[in-house]
Amino acid sequence: MFQYGYLIESMVSVLLLMTILYCVRLNRQIRLLKADEQSLRATIGELITATEIAERAIGGLKATMREGEQTLGERVKRTEALSGDLQRQLVAGEQLLGRLVRITEAGRPADAAMAQPVQPAVPSAFAVAAAAQAFAERSRARLHGDGLAA
Repeated sequence: MFQYGYLIESMVSVLLLMTILYCVRLNRQIRLLKADEQSLRATIGELITATEIAERAIGGLKATMREGEQTLGERVKRTEALSGDLQRQLVAGEQLLGRLVRITEAGRPADAAMAQPVQPAVPSAFAVAAAAQAFAERSRARLHGDGLAA
């Protein structure tokens, strides 16, 4: 009987030792998990902060986009209006140029018209408008001191 008691106590001691070792191992793993949990919490906090910053930035970009869209819409409307005005002025200029050509031809003596049968080249109103625009840009450059004078 003494041997059975010793054997049972030995087995209980071994099992108790294995339980203690297992508890020590579990304790280490729990510490590692808690350390990982803290770093994970810190990472999540940083992600939340970065997300908030990104949301504010996106809001700012949306506001800027709306302002740009509104400004662009206004400029497009003004450009369309100016384009229509320029088109009407070009047509009126073409008509005026045509009248001036007819007036100058009517004022020439008949023998001069016979001596020079070749018609002089009349610039189109578009060419005249382009030249006037280039002149205006050069004048603006001189006024503003851009140094772009031709």
